Amino acid sequence: MVFGLVHLLGMQYRPALADLPDQKGWRIQDADYGPLARFARGKIDLAKVKRHWDDFLRVVVSIYTGRIRAYDVMRMLQRDGNPTPLRDAIAAYGRIFKTLHILTYAVEEPYRRDIKGIRNLQESRHALAGKIFHGRKGEVYQHYYKGMEDQLGALGLVLNCVTLWNTFYIDQALARLRAAGNPVAEEDVARLSPFGRQHINVIGTYTFALPDLGPAGVRELRDPDEPDWDD
Repeated sequence: MVFGLVHLLGMQYRPALADLPDQKGWRIQDADYGPLARFARGKIDLAKVKRHWDDFLRVVVSIYTGRIRAYDVMRMLQRDGNPTPLRDAIAAYGRIFKTLHILTYAVEEPYRRDIKGIRNLQESRHALAGKIFHGRKGEVYQHYYKGMEDQLGALGLVLNCVTLWNTFYIDQALARLRAAGNPVAEEDVARLSPFGRQHINVIGTYTFALPDLGPAGVRELRDPDEPDWDD
């Protein structure tokens, strides 16, 4: 279903696949697929997709214009824990792109490498979020209650603030290195992550007063050659 919704929104869904040999592919026609016959053992019901196509478009326009959140759409397409006909149709549509994703993942190394890079970024982001949301080791133990997602929304806001902070000061550090005549290779810059967390302190007293940063409006960068830099 996610493959279908994401593709209808004009994007691509590229999850990593841990159990590639066990993945199931889907075909549209009955044909001889040779070595892929066992893989393409599922069949897509195109009639179901055509029957609900107008509903597809209404759902996608509602998400795209912000009238409804994708999270709410996922909940609405379940009725008492059972999938609705519209959900089944979106899932059938998504099987086309899931099958293409599996095949591309299996044969194209650059494709797998890009997914690995994205997954590394996601894991770094999750690790930063886990540090910021430090209560009970970053886990939510309460049963679901209405509005609980606002807690995660606030976490996302703080996470974005930290990411912006890191990005800004990484850029400042690179500018200083270049100004000092140090060689800065673009391939090294491409590997820098805005999700660094060693310098983020989440324990202690919080203040929301704006610090005096002088006319430049920028904190003074630390010198890594100073003896107490790691402190």
